[in-house]
Amino acid sequence: MTSEQTWFGHPRGLTVLFFTNMWEQFSYYGMRAILVYYMTKQLLLAQGNSSIIYGIYTGCAYFTPLIGGFIADRFLGKKRAIIIGGSVMALGHFMMTQEPLFYVALATIAIGNGLFLPSLPSQIRDLYQPGDPRAARAYNVYYVGVNIGGFLAMLVCGALGEAYGWHWGFGAAGVGMVTGLLFYLWGQRYLPAQTQQPRTGLPAAPRENMARDTLLLLLGLGVAVAIFRSAYEQVGNTVALWADVGVDKMAGEFSIPMTWFIAINPLCVMLITPLLLAWWRKREAAGVPLLPARRMATGALIVGGSYLLLAALSWKAGNVAVHWQWFALFWVVLTFGELFILPTGIGLFARLAPQRFGATTVASWFLATFAGNLAAGLVGTLWARMSHPAFFALLAVICAFSAIGLRLMDVRARDVIATARMQPDPG
Repeated sequence: MTSEQTWFGHPRGLTVLFFTNMWEQFSYYGMRAILVYYMTKQLLLAQGNSSIIYGIYTGCAYFTPLIGGFIADRFLGKKRAIIIGGSVMALGHFMMTQEPLFYVALATIAIGNGLFLPSLPSQIRDLYQPGDPRAARAYNVYYVGVNIGGFLAMLVCGALGEAYGWHWGFGAAGVGMVTGLLFYLWGQRYLPAQTQQPRTGLPAAPRENMARDTLLLLLGLGVAVAIFRSAYEQVGNTVALWADVGVDKMAGEFSIPMTWFIAINPLCVMLITPLLLAWWRKREAAGVPLLPARRMATGALIVGGSYLLLAALSWKAGNVAVHWQWFALFWVVLTFGELFILPTGIGLFARLAPQRFGATTVASWFLATFAGNLAAGLVGTLWARMSHPAFFALLAVICAFSAIGLRLMDVRARDVIATARMQPDPG
């Protein structure tokens, strides 16, 4: 670590990464929240076409990090990758305010994201000494930053887009990206020196090669997460379309903006995460920890349960709009499950990464996200071909299938993690 001084019990660099990530997520989720509405209402694209474009864009936003992570590790270094990537992303968000640049803007954001996204969380590991028990919990703390940014994005970008025009929402997303970049530059003195330079020319020790068992575990986890995300990512796609026509959003005389419902997701992350972390610490102290793969499987099942709730509500309501309070409950249940699977998954990828290929290994997590988001676009095309209850039930089945795969990997995950703990850190 660069300093023994801490903020909130963690190295100060975690706070820098936390707020940088928060503003980047503000820009991403702010744009994503209104993307489908912009395509269907402003550009007048068909639902199926907008679903495919949504899937390709959100997928590519997680594919380009695989290339960007390699470039950061071998050529640029994480600092330069974040500065260049963040600047390109900000440019793309501002380009979204110009309708003729729509497709170019999407490509620009995805390219910039490729450099930015893997280089930030991969720096968390550098903040802690080997064996520091705070390191495993740091990813849940970091994940709260994701959701603070998402929460603010729904209130600001979403509300601006719905009330004043979609381009205002896109412009606000660009401002958020610039803010995050400036915060990262300000906090450089709190980040480890080894994150600043590329690894070019440094000899790779044999122990840095990823073991076969570790590689197979990460591959299996990636496949299961890709399956899970094909259902999970419907929240910004078909669930948003259903909410536009199938939910009674009137609270007295006030019509609740759709994006405010999405804001329940990051709000619940902020409220529930401290309680979950305290519960998990208590279980660890009692000698009964909830192991990572099993924890992820539990999360997939809970998210599947949230989709079963939508299936039951839409089946019972028929052609009548569902009361908004039930829709709010859906977001609470979904978020609870999400906290078991997504931060746990990225934490595993980062903790099992070879020291000199941290960004590349974290980027492989985003490759799984890429595959899942592409699949989500394809799954979304079934929306117009199935009844709403049947479609939501299908999403629940997909989540259950992912949970089974994760549960079957529990023994392998325990063995790999135990082996990794016994090996010295190569840094």
